[in-house]
Amino acid sequence: MHARLTPASSTPAGCVACHGPPHQIRPAADPESPTNKLRVAGTCAQCHGDAVAEGAPRGPAVAGQFADSIHGAALARTTVAPTCSDCHNSHDIRRPADLESRVHPSKVPATCGTCHANQQRLYGESVHAEVLASGAPAAPHCASCHSAHSIRSTASDQWQLSAVEECGTCHREALTTYRDSLHGQVTALGFTPVAKCADCHQSHQVFGRSDVRSSVSPANLLATCQTCHASASLNFVGYQPHANRDDPERLPALYYAGRFMDALLFGVFAFFGVHTLLWFVRERVGPTDVGRKPHG
Repeated sequence: MHARLTPASSTPAGCVACHGPPHQIRPAADPESPTNKLRVAGTCAQCHGDAVAEGAPRGPAVAGQFADSIHGAALARTTVAPTCSDCHNSHDIRRPADLESRVHPSKVPATCGTCHANQQRLYGESVHAEVLASGAPAAPHCASCHSAHSIRSTASDQWQLSAVEECGTCHREALTTYRDSLHGQVTALGFTPVAKCADCHQSHQVFGRSDVRSSVSPANLLATCQTCHASASLNFVGYQPHANRDDPERLPALYYAGRFMDALLFGVFAFFGVHTLLWFVRERVGPTDVGRKPHG
């Protein structure tokens, strides 16, 4: 990708840009080398930072996002944390749309799995991985939920609340019905110790409800609810967390009850509206029994 940059568009990011002048090149193990693991992010920031040097090719400004991420914070303390070249390679850097790129959607789980092997294994068994393997362009992978550069700790309130909205980018109806529930209304207020998508459906090991491995399958649903509601019984799991009153096929009782309540509400307001209007007209026109004798 760097080699394809032409002078007509920008200055190519050649060897010197990363390794330094020919007579000042140091091995990557040298702490002063611009290709040392602790300095690679700063080297890449020459083109991918907010402030780009004159004559340098202007790439996506992601260096600041990486520096503020959990990976960037860890890299400031240890060389075990990943840096730019761990995900994008050092020399064979390709665009994300390239099938051979390490950050192509189909390759992202394997790239992240070099450090997060257990999470990769769990994800690899999930329905999300199955969709990704089918070639669906919008299939969720690691970066879909965690982002590519602005990766936050999953323990933070900010990430947990944003994850609910992230699930909603694919599951729009489920997000709408979740927001109508008590769980969704509480999270909308910024309170995180309440059930969110991953608390019920798991984070990486996500399966369809009909799959016996799913945490929301009929066989496992009670145990899932009991993680928060210890005294939950079989009757408790009859609760519908994604009830939709506009879907007559899924919950016909709720659908017709909702329609009845709508009709009842309309009827009550219509009746008393007409009654009030007629009473107002009567008061304005006055009594019609003028010829009758007064009482007493």
